[in-house]
Amino acid sequence: MASLSEYMARYDHEHTNVWNKACHGVGIPLVIAGIVLLLMLRWKIGLALFILGWIFLFGGHRIEGNKPAFFQGVIYFLVGPLWIAKEIKDAIFGGRRAPPSSR
Repeated sequence: MASLSEYMARYDHEHTNVWNKACHGVGIPLVIAGIVLLLMLRWKIGLALFILGWIFLFGGHRIEGNKPAFFQGVIYFLVGPLWIAKEIKDAIFGGRRAPPSSR
């Protein structure tokens, strides 16, 4: 079984287009908010957000020209939110910094 870092690397490899990343940055939170609202019995708003989120996600993959990662396995339903949280963190705080050079 692959590690979380391996799943994240695969997910990152399939989400390189900036527009696909932007669509996921909007779509994944909408899907999560939709699920939460559905569980809170706010089904009209929850269903609308859930569907709108999936439209963003599939639109992003259409732009990038590949299939959503969850077609490879259901684990990607969990990897996607973690990946977008990492992308947001990296955008705010700076990510993938090179290690300091030793002089």
